[in-house]
Amino acid sequence: MYDTILVPTDGSAVAEGAVNHALNLAEMYDADVHALYVIDTSAMDISLGTEQVDRIRQGQYDEMSEIQDRANQATGAVAEQAVQYGLEVTEAVAAGQPHDRIDGYAEDHGVDLIVMGSAGRGGVKRVLLGSVAERTLRTTTVPVLVVDVHEGED
Repeated sequence: MYDTILVPTDGSAVAEGAVNHALNLAEMYDADVHALYVIDTSAMDISLGTEQVDRIRQGQYDEMSEIQDRANQATGAVAEQAVQYGLEVTEAVAAGQPHDRIDGYAEDHGVDLIVMGSAGRGGVKRVLLGSVAERTLRTTTVPVLVVDVHEGED
């Protein structure tokens, strides 16, 4: 049913909540797993300057060790956890608007399912701000499994 599963991650507890679900599904369906870290250039500090943000958008962030370290830690955590399931993970980093980069990556790599976390925000805050999960759901043609990190809490 699923051959390739994408897990977008930023290393947060919300993202980590989706990793177990993705790895369980990958093990069940013998699917390939991709972990994607998106550098959100729309949220970058204005103090970086346009030239530096443009370099990041073009994928020239290797010399920016803090960003690269964060990306490596986030995708590396998925890869480490996958070992317990006997799975290997393809790790990737992209820069841009997260929902656009997730959708583009999914299309470019033949992803059958995107598994991502959501903090389950509601009300006015969600309407005004939206979330990466919500935007991804609205823009992609790839099925998305959204894991609520508050699942089971009352």
